[in-house]
Amino acid sequence: MRGFACAHHAEKRHRLDRTFSLSRKDCIGSYYAKDAKYRPFSALLPEGWSGKVLYVKLVLVLLMCGSFMGLLNSPSIHLADEHHHHTTQPEAASKSSWMSHPDAANSGYASSLRIDWSQIETAAEHFAPAAADGGGTSRTRTRVALLNFDDGEVEEWKARMPHTDASAVRLDHVGSDVTWEHLYPEWIDEEERYGAPACPDLPEPSVESEEARYDVVAVKLPCGRAASWSKDVARLHLQLAAARLAARARHGGGPAAAHVLVVSRCFPMPNLFRCRDEVARDGDVWLYRPDVSDLRRKLELPVGSCKLAMPFRALGEPYVSAAPQREAYATILHSEQLYACGAITAARSIRMAGSGRDMVALVDETISARHRGALEAAGWVVRTIRRIRNPRASRDAYNEWNYSKFWLWTLTEYERVIFLDADLLVQRPMEPLFAMPEVSATGNHGAYFNSGVMVVEPCNCTFRLLADHVGDIESYNGGDQGYLNEVFAWWHRLPSHANYMKHFWGGDTAERAAAKRRVLAADPPVALAVHFVGLKPWFCFRDYDCNWNVPALRQFASDEAHARWWKVHDAMPPRLQGFCLLDERQKALLRWDVARAREANFSDGHWSARIADPRRSICAGGGDAEACREREIAGRRVEGNRITTSYAKLIDSF
Repeated sequence: MRGFACAHHAEKRHRLDRTFSLSRKDCIGSYYAKDAKYRPFSALLPEGWSGKVLYVKLVLVLLMCGSFMGLLNSPSIHLADEHHHHTTQPEAASKSSWMSHPDAANSGYASSLRIDWSQIETAAEHFAPAAADGGGTSRTRTRVALLNFDDGEVEEWKARMPHTDASAVRLDHVGSDVTWEHLYPEWIDEEERYGAPACPDLPEPSVESEEARYDVVAVKLPCGRAASWSKDVARLHLQLAAARLAARARHGGGPAAAHVLVVSRCFPMPNLFRCRDEVARDGDVWLYRPDVSDLRRKLELPVGSCKLAMPFRALGEPYVSAAPQREAYATILHSEQLYACGAITAARSIRMAGSGRDMVALVDETISARHRGALEAAGWVVRTIRRIRNPRASRDAYNEWNYSKFWLWTLTEYERVIFLDADLLVQRPMEPLFAMPEVSATGNHGAYFNSGVMVVEPCNCTFRLLADHVGDIESYNGGDQGYLNEVFAWWHRLPSHANYMKHFWGGDTAERAAAKRRVLAADPPVALAVHFVGLKPWFCFRDYDCNWNVPALRQFASDEAHARWWKVHDAMPPRLQGFCLLDERQKALLRWDVARAREANFSDGHWSARIADPRRSICAGGGDAEACREREIAGRRVEGNRITTSYAKLIDSF
């Protein structure tokens, strides 16, 4: 599956301060209207009140109206960068009303959007041929397929654009018994031990004949409530049907598919109709000219995560790239205290697995020169970014800065990037994933993918789309993973071995748990990468996985995976190992956990092990006497959820 590439687009930022903070007020597409009733001014006063009070009230009303109008016309975000020019999209094209006037829940294929025909007529200027060529000879009329337009809208199209040969294309609806969960199930039998996974069939558009070809495919999409607008079966079906019609471009038409004109309050699926292929945008109308080969390859993918987009066996097959210099691994670091050690070790694991691809670490301005030097010594090419704050996160929360992941899409010198969280250990070459399109990932839970390993196709305009809607789109988990799942609802399932979670679910049978432990302990490894959920190996003494000592974290405990991580750590130069020393507060927390585990008398007995890790007696603070002071927290309570509270905030409270 080659060719899912993106051209260089411009974006991005002014260097104003150290953070890039986005709020509802700043974001495109945010409109906040309040209901109001007209009342005569005389109604403002009860009988007998003075004119002075009326004057004050009138002033207050005018101020409220002014504030209301200012909010409606709040500025959208404009990002620029000294190294890139920004795209020339009309200002009006940035505005969207989909948050304030969504279609009703469960409205199916129906869209309540009233078409602004002037927007369509403007877009038509890009695809409608002139009535005659230079010699006066008539040219073929533009053939237009209309999907999901009602009879009145079809007739209106024909009346307004007589130079087109427009006709409605019938598309049978998907039955109400097919839900998003059928297309994106939580679990499938990847190894086909009990049978091959299957996806529901989505009806294809009915055309006049197999030879029918179109110059333009116009589709009107529903746009439901903001919390689930993208995970809509009808919306997905209509977009895939439009893509199939566009891929039937006229013979001899070159590499481009038919134009696709989308009418919708919500933006189309960005990894099917990519912003790099956008020809024009005006309000609720988007016009694209996709590459026909790219479109056809994507239409060969499963309709959802109900089947693997990459066969399980393909993880072990050789991968030959036509342009390896255009492929890279990337990670993001916005906390040197928490993840520098992990990123350094991840780099070592990539090289030990045999990869020679570029490795790019995006770091914000809080990362010290000392830690940047260590990342470079480990093999990362270090790029400075500005942190993007999650406007819905609490101050100092674990997810406060994880929208910084959006900067991945600015790595436009690469066609494809495999993103790795800093708490991953690569065990086998991950190059086969470079053959996959955006966004390819493993399942997480429910219908969601895990963003710890993702294949993305950098485009500056995709970065802008992600940044522009942080105030509009709700994240199911309050972080980047939930946000990206809403934007890239049409994602493609990778085998779980591409991002093997060190997690033993409460519902796992003994047989299933044993199978997971075999995968984690396999030598040679069978999983491409292991994802260290819970307390990270470098937060523990090397003797055993310290997740065993915390009741809420025991589900993440694996001594086999823990030992594998430390094997890679020990292969690093001693200078780099020095970035994995334990803070004195962390040592105190580990002792506190052991004491609680001893009190509970956990049957695994890890709490009784004698600690031999030499880091126990080494101070990470160097010559700083205060940093090296042994901390004691006996009798004190550990505040905060150990999973969702920022770990830096957690240990700072001791």
